[in-house]
Amino acid sequence: MTGSATPTARHRWSMGPRLPSLILLAIAAAALLGGVVLIWQTISAERSQREQAERTSAVLQALREVDRTAVEAETGQRGYFITLDQRYLAPYITAREQYRVNLAHLRRLMGANISPRQRELLGDIARLNEAKFAELAETVADIRDGDLIDVRRRILSDEGQSVMERLRSAIRELETIEVAALRQASDKAATSEARILPALVVLLAFILLTLGLALVHIIRTADAEARAANAQELARARDRADLLSRELNHRIKNLFAVILAIVKMTGRDAPEARPAIDRISGRIHALLKAHEVTQGTSAHPSAALADLVDTALKPYQSNENAWVPAGLPVDLPERAVVPLGLVLHELTTNAVKYGAWANPGGRIDVSWRMNGDRLRLDWRETCSSPSPDADPGQPGFGSSLIDGSARQLGGTIERVSHPDGIVVRIEFPLGE
Repeated sequence: MTGSATPTARHRWSMGPRLPSLILLAIAAAALLGGVVLIWQTISAERSQREQAERTSAVLQALREVDRTAVEAETGQRGYFITLDQRYLAPYITAREQYRVNLAHLRRLMGANISPRQRELLGDIARLNEAKFAELAETVADIRDGDLIDVRRRILSDEGQSVMERLRSAIRELETIEVAALRQASDKAATSEARILPALVVLLAFILLTLGLALVHIIRTADAEARAANAQELARARDRADLLSRELNHRIKNLFAVILAIVKMTGRDAPEARPAIDRISGRIHALLKAHEVTQGTSAHPSAALADLVDTALKPYQSNENAWVPAGLPVDLPERAVVPLGLVLHELTTNAVKYGAWANPGGRIDVSWRMNGDRLRLDWRETCSSPSPDADPGQPGFGSSLIDGSARQLGGTIERVSHPDGIVVRIEFPLGE
């Protein structure tokens, strides 16, 4: 029997329940972290969408300003050509002063993190603006110099119109790219918003499940700790019981030794009593062996069923008390030796006190056979005459001991009385 738990075992026990708790805590932390990441991604997508919307709106406005300054400059040039009135040059002069400012503002809005195509379009817009305003400056100078025929020829040519068409084409393409970027950011934000609600529901359910499992684990851990404490108390109680049992067995063996010594000392001065003394000594030795088997303290516990039956009956066997075994050799598992030995010992003492061997001429038949993996043992007593000390039939400690041993064997026991005695049938599995 083992003693109380060692420090190492207690340490393993104290560390054991912590691992599932740590795992549950890690799962809950991971779930919370996943929720935070998901929310952060959604917020980031919405922020990016807002920033892109603001940027796109500003870029589109700046592109319209670039286009408007070119148109107003051309309008001022045409008005001055038609009227030769300096007042009509006001839109041109204003646009000439503003277009570089508008281009610089557009570059700042676009920033450095743009695609190669956007950078190329920005360069085209700047170059076409410079070309357009250079062409307008030349025609205005020619008008001032009075070279109206040459100015009219240039106005009617496709030079200015071609520049404006290419400028507007570049502006439209850049607007298309910006609108596409805004649409992409909006789609990303919408996707994030669409998945966050079900994801949060799943996350909440997962967190609740984790908390529930954690609660169950805490309850089980507390129960396991209580059981461990009870197991330690039980181990100490078993240690005390084992100590008392060993002390009792030791005292019983000493009593057997004292009785045997007294018997032998009594027969020293009576040689004619030597045969009786030897028989009595043999019975005492057999009784001691039967006691050791029933207590599980024999140095070589019998594993053969026939030997176990013989050990139980031999101390009481005589010429008047007969017993007949019948059965093939059967090896008992170690776990069955002590409980079956207790049953046989109790049946034997009952037979001696008020059964078949209470009076001379009684007989005990013990037979056994295998039924699959189960052993069936029949104990039949045939009495020569009723015993005056016959069992009144009230169940006592012996009956409880037999029933408890049968349960320990994992089998059943039946008692059937008949006019000449009793039949006890024991059946139990031999497998582990």
